[in-house]
Amino acid sequence: MGEGFVTTDSKLILVAQVAGGFGVKGEVRVTAYTADPMALLSYGPLLRADGSVGLTLTSARPDKNGVVGRAKEIATKEQADALRGLKLHIPRDRLPEPDEDEFYLTDLVGLEARDPEGAGLGTVKSVQNFGADDMLEIAPAAGGPTWYLPFTREAVPELHIAAGWLLAVRPAEVGEREPD
Repeated sequence: MGEGFVTTDSKLILVAQVAGGFGVKGEVRVTAYTADPMALLSYGPLLRADGSVGLTLTSARPDKNGVVGRAKEIATKEQADALRGLKLHIPRDRLPEPDEDEFYLTDLVGLEARDPEGAGLGTVKSVQNFGADDMLEIAPAAGGPTWYLPFTREAVPELHIAAGWLLAVRPAEVGEREPD
């Protein structure tokens, strides 16, 4: 890899997005997707999806949707505005380990989805959220189009992250009954 790339075997986690310039002195507004927006300062260089450095915050203050701050790569408002929309990631290993019985949604990607009889249905390709609940996108073991499984206790009653699989009860199988 070239200079400016962070080499890691870890998954990249989306943590923020550049919202544009702030003021006239080269500050940048960053929308944070983290519980604590100020944590963006402690993650080190924030990366582009390809692993190259996108933004290195040198100072920041809280803002309504994230932070406003200075970045090593930005000197002018025009430079900040040019980065508007840039998605910023960090390697998974920069996040603290979750507590027992907790996990990061990204840890679900790659797990095998098994039906109640233990047969492999496919693999979790991604975790999506279209505005309601999280949905697991499943790539079928036999190939073909992906399908979505609601990430609810009814549809995913068991998680075995360390073992690499989860129990998937497809919606048609949940509470099958005749309509009233």
